[in-house]
Amino acid sequence: MTNANVEFRRFDSAPALATQVAGDIAAQLANAIALRGAASLLVSGGHSPIRLFEQLRVQALDWSRVSIGLVDERWVDLTDPASNERMAREALLHDQAASAQFFGLKNSAATPDLGAAAAWSALAHLPRPLDLTVLGMGDDGHTASLFPGSPNLPAALDLEAPEGCVGMRSPSPPQARLSVNLRALLNSRRILILMLGEGKLRTYAAASRPGPVAQMPIRAVLRQESVPVEVVWAP
Repeated sequence: MTNANVEFRRFDSAPALATQVAGDIAAQLANAIALRGAASLLVSGGHSPIRLFEQLRVQALDWSRVSIGLVDERWVDLTDPASNERMAREALLHDQAASAQFFGLKNSAATPDLGAAAAWSALAHLPRPLDLTVLGMGDDGHTASLFPGSPNLPAALDLEAPEGCVGMRSPSPPQARLSVNLRALLNSRRILILMLGEGKLRTYAAASRPGPVAQMPIRAVLRQESVPVEVVWAP
């Protein structure tokens, strides 16, 4: 059920993937800067992209012209180990990448629903369309914080809705999450889906088969036909 725009790349190891893909991302950002004077990058949180970020941050390019944001956030304090912004600042925004402009999603609102508008206003600083969006995928087929069964999932997947952020709920703590909606994710020149481990490969195979998008929201990205998607995987 995946479309012809989806390319799957298999690597022998996670370090090999991180090295090659970091170079590819840096080349794309450098090309965007050369063509348009600026580049924009949305990234995912969690543990999977840490090695990639550590390789990306040492790539030589004019990072002061790169704007970086997050595709989702756990609604926790920025000092909390679960914070995606904390991870991005620790793993990515160092070395060469220290001069990049970063725009986080977490704000002072009590809940993600109340903070969604302000979070989207922060992301409005990134040039559109985004040059690259880096996504992950959970074992349940979620991407960003678009979780199966979350009450706001239908609204987040609605391509008729304006671009924005949506309060979401995770089945595991911390449950309060914020996610960029599908329409905003697809306002990108390219999407990269990073997967590590045999479990993710099995999930990807399941997501590539027929079935409801709401059951495995990553299907919405894999089935759309407007944005090229590159899936990279390593054991």
